[in-house]
Amino acid sequence: MLFHNLTLDPFQEEAIAAIEQNQSVVVSAPTGSGKTLIADFIISKHYNSGKRIIYTAPIKALSNQKYHDFCKEYGDETVGLMTGDVVINPMAKVVIMTTEIYRNMAVSKDADLSNVAYVIFDEIHFINDIERGYVWEESIIYSSKDIRFLCLSATIPNAEEFSDWISAIKEHTVKTVITTKRNVPLQTSFYDYDLGMVSLDELKAGIEAEQKRFYGGKNAGKVARKARRGQWGSDKKAMEPNHVELISSLGPEKMPCLFFSFSRKDCQMKARELARKNLFKKDAQIVEYFLKKLSEAPPEINKLPSTAIMREVISQGIAFHHAGLLPVIKETVEELFAQGKIKVLYATETFAVGINMPAKTVCFNSLRKYDGFNFRNLNTKEYFQIAGRAGRRGIDTVGYVVSMIHRPTFKYEEVMAITSKDIEPINSQFKLSVNTVLNLIDLHTPQEIEHILRLSFYSYQKFGKNFMRVPTKMLLARYESIVRKLRKLGYVDDSGLTDKGHFSAKVFADEISMGEVFATGLAEEMDEYQILLVLAALVYEPRERRRLEKVVRNEQLKKLTGMLLKNEALAKERKFLSLPEITSLISPVYNGKSFFAVLEDTDFLEGDLIRFYMQVLDRIGQVKKASVSYHLITKMDNCRGIIEKALEGIYLV
Repeated sequence: MLFHNLTLDPFQEEAIAAIEQNQSVVVSAPTGSGKTLIADFIISKHYNSGKRIIYTAPIKALSNQKYHDFCKEYGDETVGLMTGDVVINPMAKVVIMTTEIYRNMAVSKDADLSNVAYVIFDEIHFINDIERGYVWEESIIYSSKDIRFLCLSATIPNAEEFSDWISAIKEHTVKTVITTKRNVPLQTSFYDYDLGMVSLDELKAGIEAEQKRFYGGKNAGKVARKARRGQWGSDKKAMEPNHVELISSLGPEKMPCLFFSFSRKDCQMKARELARKNLFKKDAQIVEYFLKKLSEAPPEINKLPSTAIMREVISQGIAFHHAGLLPVIKETVEELFAQGKIKVLYATETFAVGINMPAKTVCFNSLRKYDGFNFRNLNTKEYFQIAGRAGRRGIDTVGYVVSMIHRPTFKYEEVMAITSKDIEPINSQFKLSVNTVLNLIDLHTPQEIEHILRLSFYSYQKFGKNFMRVPTKMLLARYESIVRKLRKLGYVDDSGLTDKGHFSAKVFADEISMGEVFATGLAEEMDEYQILLVLAALVYEPRERRRLEKVVRNEQLKKLTGMLLKNEALAKERKFLSLPEITSLISPVYNGKSFFAVLEDTDFLEGDLIRFYMQVLDRIGQVKKASVSYHLITKMDNCRGIIEKALEGIYLV
């Protein structure tokens, strides 16, 4: 079968045959195998029908990329984008949105979903995410039974179970399509400071031989254990492999190379280190392209340290990419990479999520990462998501994957388990939020609520096809606990939702704090500066060693603190402890300073600071949509204007 002038693989034909029969489809296939082509077929099939298509993505960067891709293919008037802070053409034929936006619309029975044929869930394995996985689960549970799904994922060992769950709760046929074949096979190797590039077995044998050669005899076992702990002794230092030597050993025949590091600053540092070795010839055309793109952006961008480093490295076809960069820089790097101008790109793992930019070689700086709590090994899904970027279909006959190994942390069995096969099943992360409970109370009878709560993937995984027999007491325990809290705080009474309850049913984070401020009249007593401080405190993520020095302690802050302390619920909100330091991010923009002026006085990476302000804009939008007070809505418009003025000239979509 041909589609878009391409001969389809058997798994693509199988999925399309099911779509032709109006079935839902779960596709489990290796990264880079062409899953997106199935989504393209759905859009083409319904292009001239009266039905709409929703395409959801797990991260905003992927939503933005898909928006630009689809606009090129189908035209700007056909495609829309919704990411919370950005809304473009929301009633378009095809709307790309973050999965959170779709979930919020589905839970609240948004009328805009009444004419949708298919919802495409890209990277559905994000349902495994401990913090966000419930979003995908609720998106499916609360969708209309008329809607069909296309769930796209890297390998899911329990794909059949997932399909069976959807089929059971939605009462229609769900086709499971599985392929393990990669169009471009992967060749996996490991890089050691002494042995160079070797197989895993060669690495193990080499390390054991060296230990025996240096220490030998009866102490060999003891020494080996010390070596694994990094205690190598005075005559043998545990050397780390060098990324420059690794890149040099690859040679031009294995370029382009995506080099993944789990640290943004490390990406920038490594790019500069490689450039200073002058391994590659300089290309004036790359510099010209880069400078032309910058000329279209605010001139302050040129003063940023990251821009200076990029200017230094880009001429050799070396670049870096991470979420801490300004959108114009990331976009330029992506364009140059797509044009084949980049030889080595140092990137964080977000570059591997959905962005369709494969390379001939993928390198891992480490098979361990910091996950926000501690250092741990990658799981198999994380490894293969990244490794799958190696090998360009139609260009390469093999993709190369190289992992740098630091001997003190090397354990043969662990590395074998990570790199041999993706064995991570997807599991339910279902959890009830305040927003979900408010919408359940508002839109459903008690009998319907009990039925809906039985539909979770958790229930299906625990009870199988007997999921409707989950014990009622266990099923309703958390729900009833949240309801008791909402009654106590005045969000629910015997007749249903109160005014506060209706407000918080339309906001999707910090529902209690948002309700206490914006649905009680408290915000009416605040000026725009104080409102911005409240919203900023709720979205701010404090980190150790973060520099926020220009604290502004004035009468407005003092009055705001007093107002919050008078409210029992707000007085307990720990996020408001950050209010004094938050003034260093809000006071400058409130007084007309630009984004770049704020950036100079903090140690935020520019992309992180943009994300902070965009999250504030998102909360402003939620308040506007939830409020019925004209006066408050006017204030929120003023707040939006203040933030947007500070971000003026920065390309955000």
